Amino acid sequence: MNKKSLTLVAFLMLTIVAHAQWRVGATFGTTSNHYRMDRQYMSDYKINDRWGVTLGITGQYDFNSWLGVRADLNWTQKNHRMLRDRVQMDYKYTNNYLQLPVMASFSFGGQKLRGFCNLGVYGGYWLTSNYDGVDYTTLNYTSYQVKGHVDFNDDRDQRWDCGLVGGIGMEYRFAHHWGAQVEVRYYYSTTSVQKQYMSVKDYRYNSTLALQTGISYFF
Repeated sequence: MNKKSLTLVAFLMLTIVAHAQWRVGATFGTTSNHYRMDRQYMSDYKINDRWGVTLGITGQYDFNSWLGVRADLNWTQKNHRMLRDRVQMDYKYTNNYLQLPVMASFSFGGQKLRGFCNLGVYGGYWLTSNYDGVDYTTLNYTSYQVKGHVDFNDDRDQRWDCGLVGGIGMEYRFAHHWGAQVEVRYYYSTTSVQKQYMSVKDYRYNSTLALQTGISYFF
């Protein structure tokens, strides 16, 4: 590499650094999770979406006015509901995940009000699972209340999670060092929550829509 090339690379690096900016913040919001599975012979089973919550911390490094890289650490609920038509069975599951999405952030607009789009991947870990609802027994053909904690089984449960993530939103810089955001984000899991430990394959996935707001401090 000759001196002119080195000079050009050094100039480009200085230009990027000159326009770069760090920010840190916090996010909170609500989630709607869609649980996907093959019901196979269980034709009277229904699987419904359930609402949950999400909150976390975020950091972003902006290379220039339109491109940055963002990483969040959030606690996100991926809840669902399972019920049957023929008998009174209704289970509401609350699933807590710790997630780390890493995304490229593209922004556009004015100095104060800007739109943005986040695209990337995420990794996560299934922390806990609880259930609450109604079950049915054929011993005396009655229903009864159920509530408890799901004990994870290493042969059955896949607690590590990964997938794709994308989001769109708006940001408003209401002060020199402060900004607020609202974002719609979608997490698409590519990892089944259940391992294939039986002869019949039983893949189960989460797809989670999050509506969240946040506040950031710009250095």
